[in-house]
Amino acid sequence: MANIKSAKKRILVIETKTMQNKMIKSKLKTLIKKVDAAVAAGDKTLAAECLKDTVTALDKAAGKGIFHKNTVARKVSQLTKAVNALA
Repeated sequence: MANIKSAKKRILVIETKTMQNKMIKSKLKTLIKKVDAAVAAGDKTLAAECLKDTVTALDKAAGKGIFHKNTVARKVSQLTKAVNALA
C-alpha cells in the first residue's frame, strides 16, 4: 500500500478510470452482439443502424485509448463485411 499522499490519490484515480473503461468495453460488446444478432436474423436495416452506432462507439474508444486503432479497424471491417453480405 502506498504511503505518499500523491500515490494514494493516483490509486483512486486509476480505479475510477478502470471502471469507466470497463463500462465502455461492456457497452461495445453489447453493441457488437446486437449487430451480430441482426445479421443472424437477416434484418439488413436493423443491422445497418446498429453498425452505424457501433462504429461510432468503437472510434470514440480508439480515440480515448481504450482499444488500439488497428483492433478497432479490424472489428469495424469484420462487422461491415458481415452487414454487406446481407445484400
